[in-house]
Amino acid sequence: MNKNVIVYSAEGCIECSMVKQTLSQEGIPFEVRDVMENPDHQLEVEKFGFLGIPVTVIGDRAVKGFNQELQDIIELAKREP
Repeated sequence: MNKNVIVYSAEGCIECSMVKQTLSQEGIPFEVRDVMENPDHQLEVEKFGFLGIPVTVIGDRAVKGFNQELQDIIELAKREP
């Protein structure tokens, strides 16, 4: 599995900030892709089946928002070497 965690985000998005803060607190490295700075990133979000942000991706799994599914992504990231 690809271990890279990607957070699709935008400046000023409170939920996005919460996701990034949580990942940082858990010690999980991640890449931020700002959908406002690069329209291609919005297209990537849509390919995962979402219109809004935040979207957090690890491998082929994507979740939207700040919720229990995000915790599942965090657990996946912690388990993978």
